[in-house]
Amino acid sequence: MRVKYILSTVALTVLAGAAYAGLVQPAPVTVDLANRTALGDQLTARRADNDIELIGCGIRIFDDQSGPFEFGFCQATDSAGVVAFCFTQSPALLESMRSTSAYAFITFAWNENDECIRIGFSTQSFYLPDPDIKHKGK
Repeated sequence: MRVKYILSTVALTVLAGAAYAGLVQPAPVTVDLANRTALGDQLTARRADNDIELIGCGIRIFDDQSGPFEFGFCQATDSAGVVAFCFTQSPALLESMRSTSAYAFITFAWNENDECIRIGFSTQSFYLPDPDIKHKGK
């Protein structure tokens, strides 16, 4: 009886650890200039073993007294140093940019004029940082 109790306790402890850990799905930044697409998640880019990998989007609003001017942009640099950048004034794409959060997976595409034509965000649990992992200053 005692052996069953010990084995059950050990099994539950192992399963609880696995349940706590959950799925982790790192997505390094990838820039494809031929297809004009970029993708990756912010956490993996931030914790990359290089000083150049990045991905993100932002919005800027200016008011020069003749009315506000708003535009958005996305940028990415992969581990090989390949850079992607696009900008937009599209209300729909700007709204998409406003909906992102920290630790998001980001994907975007642009046309031959460097205008963003597609922006996507995914904020799922497998992109969140592991609170038990300590990183070197990152």
